[in-house]
Amino acid sequence: QVQLVESGGGLVQAGGSLRLSCTASGRSFSSYNMGWFRQAPGKEREFVAAITWRGSILSSADSVKGRFTISRDNAKNTVYLQMISLKPEDTAIYYCAADRSLSSDYRVESNYDYWGRGTQVTVSS
Repeated sequence: QVQLVESGGGLVQAGGSLRLSCTASGRSFSSYNMGWFRQAPGKEREFVAAITWRGSILSSADSVKGRFTISRDNAKNTVYLQMISLKPEDTAIYYCAADRSLSSDYRVESNYDYWGRGTQVTVSS
């Protein structure tokens, strides 16, 4: 069993930056692909970015390309989401997730086995 805990969310003005962290318990973190998802009020949860167990970036959503960067530090059991040039539409709860099967469909929520409880990001205009 893997437990994921997100941190780093908060309130920021438009144009600002935040770095989210997701720390995992357990010794298998380095063998999992990891993803970030988000859910805005009244909307379904959507894919943001994903990274392989080796640290290769799989993809990021078109809406965040050029602004959000996913990375990981396996020695620290942590995956990060660096967010710059934040917009009000980035306001959401951000979740990290772990995929132990290394699915090629990394944009699909159901392919992830473990989820964190989320961290709130609010971007004011």
